[in-house]
Amino acid sequence: MFEEVAIVGVGVSGFRSITPDLSYKEMMFEAAVKAYEEAGIDPRKDVDSFVTVAEDFNEGTSIFDEYVPDQLGAVLKPVHTIPGEGIHGLIAAVLQILTGQFDIVVVEAHSKASNIVTKSHVLAYAFDPVFNRSLAVHPYFVAGMEMNRYLYETGTTHKQCAKVVVKNKSNALLNPIAAQPAKLGVRDVLASEPVAEPLTRLEVAPHADGAIVMVLASRETALALTDEPVWVRGIGWCNDTFWLESRSWGEARYAHRAARMAYKMAGIRSPRQEIDFAEIDDAFAYKELQHMEALGLCQPGEAGILVEEGATELGGELPVNPSGGSLGEGHLLDATGLARVLEVVLQLRGEAGKRQLEGVGTGLAFGWRGVPTTSGAAVILSS
Repeated sequence: MFEEVAIVGVGVSGFRSITPDLSYKEMMFEAAVKAYEEAGIDPRKDVDSFVTVAEDFNEGTSIFDEYVPDQLGAVLKPVHTIPGEGIHGLIAAVLQILTGQFDIVVVEAHSKASNIVTKSHVLAYAFDPVFNRSLAVHPYFVAGMEMNRYLYETGTTHKQCAKVVVKNKSNALLNPIAAQPAKLGVRDVLASEPVAEPLTRLEVAPHADGAIVMVLASRETALALTDEPVWVRGIGWCNDTFWLESRSWGEARYAHRAARMAYKMAGIRSPRQEIDFAEIDDAFAYKELQHMEALGLCQPGEAGILVEEGATELGGELPVNPSGGSLGEGHLLDATGLARVLEVVLQLRGEAGKRQLEGVGTGLAFGWRGVPTTSGAAVILSS
């Protein structure tokens, strides 16, 4: 079993749909203070390097790591930005420690989505500038097209996708930091306004503000800092094509390849039997099902059936998104993946409160950067 890097402290600020009373720096500071207190460290003395996950387009500034040191206690320390998914930043921190040159590395990701006036216009910059961006359509049309193809290829029903929303928002009612909990029925989801056929409004994770900070340490340092390290057993990532014209529309190849890499590192041969629960991207309801299948947690076309039968509920055989996922917590832009990791850490430490799962020892977190990308990252964590 690979146990050379561990998460020894986590801190969170949020999550809320709007935070007019806090700047992103104040949220980062609040999360950092909690993480450092939990890890029992002084960032100015003990931390060797800092990683921040941010996209300059969302932040409104370039070279974002220049705006990070003050609130993280990282002045005159190495700081670099990962413009990707939150788990990409976690992986960068793990790789730094594995070089043997760093003992403690801090990773931070945040969202101040409420500050962005035209999110869809910013997102559209990810399209190919010649063939796709010139269409001037809302980027969510990609999700609608992909959902259509996924349903067609796997036989999954729209009702099964709606069940994902019902489950995740219900789980979020047990999560005190969730921004979008609700008690809904399948009819409520299907009857909500269409966004990009067949995708409806309630099947799209609403944005939220928040910040997450995690402290990672090498094996010897982790054992000296805490009696409850959460070990990073495997990491994997994949960036598939950004071209709409040449991608696979019915399956998430990026998720399959990222998971295969993480499983190999963790020595996992049968994910369904060896993983106790999963926190996976659900930016759109159908993506939870598509990602379950790509991650090897079930066969193609089986995910919707498992949700319908209750297998992915808190008391089911394979709980998925006990936190409420992005549908229940809110979508945190590039911090979304770290929110998935956060729940895995809390569950493995037995600190998930009313949604605590029994007897869990190994969890999977998977993050996707969102439309129109095919970019994802996975991490296997163990107690």
